[in-house]
Amino acid sequence: MNISQSESYKAAGVDITAGYAAVELMRKHIARTITPGVVSGIGGFGGLFELDLEGYRHPVLVSGTDGVGTKLKLAFLMNRHDTIGIDCVAMCVNDIICCGAKPLFFLDYIALGKNVPERVAEIVAGIAEGCVQAGAALVGGETAEMPGFYAREEYDVAGFAVGAVEKEKILRGDSIVPGDVLLALPSSGVHSNGFSLIRKIFRVTADSLPFYCDDLGMTLGEALLTPTKIYVKPVLALLERVTVKGISHITGGGFYENIPRSLPRGLCAKIDEAALRTPPIFQLIQATGGISKRDMFNTYNMGVGMCLTLAKTDADQALAILREAGEDAYLLGEVAAGDEGVVLA
Repeated sequence: MNISQSESYKAAGVDITAGYAAVELMRKHIARTITPGVVSGIGGFGGLFELDLEGYRHPVLVSGTDGVGTKLKLAFLMNRHDTIGIDCVAMCVNDIICCGAKPLFFLDYIALGKNVPERVAEIVAGIAEGCVQAGAALVGGETAEMPGFYAREEYDVAGFAVGAVEKEKILRGDSIVPGDVLLALPSSGVHSNGFSLIRKIFRVTADSLPFYCDDLGMTLGEALLTPTKIYVKPVLALLERVTVKGISHITGGGFYENIPRSLPRGLCAKIDEAALRTPPIFQLIQATGGISKRDMFNTYNMGVGMCLTLAKTDADQALAILREAGEDAYLLGEVAAGDEGVVLA
């Protein structure tokens, strides 16, 4: 039994006993993420993870950190908090697999104006689901009650992931040449980028989000709050059987910023625009906001959550493996000589 309590601190807006209650509620969610490397339980000063180096000659740790951004505003308005944690995990683990790394463990940080244990448990349930999808253990975290800094009903979520990759297998993009192909892994929607623009376009309120849209087949809020897809397991399955030369996670900055990050200087990505499978939500965003095509491709993923680069001779096998793993991947374009970065053709 924890006897730590402070009436004075509670009067200032921080109820430390609520924190203990939140920890108890989240235990069952954290238990779902436990993997063989986990050494410690929750409640310690640090999360312990034992590295299994069997099969590695020169292991390299790869880390990534990110948050969810202003997509959280929609979660507040819809009073739905069980999926936002998936976004947080996805933004971190999808980044580190771009290096070819397998995620090992994850930590979260939740800062809020008022600690409501049930709501914190909902958030952590989403984080745990994201970790399960990524095959990563949730080994620790922090919940900080900060009255006067955050509004009572608001919070922020950030995360940190660590993975490992064999040094010789790090994806650096240096073997990419003209004629290599680009494969698209479809997104689940907007994912977690560009929501400041979305909130401006739709003048997002609690009244506008329940609006049902025939083109979307759901309400606007449901479409926008759809969690970011996690690509870890299908990509790792592909890396075991096919030589992948480069991977780009399409996040903030869209095509124009992210795809060139995996390409050597002097090469560009030539995208077959007719091949793109763009979900209706992006068309709605563009039409409602009067957004230029350039800005759409420079802000959103446009239906492509991840772009893989590999030799043309490996394309058919790669597509078969990805589809076997549940990803309806397709040919997006090819690599060409040039300094344009991305060319829509």
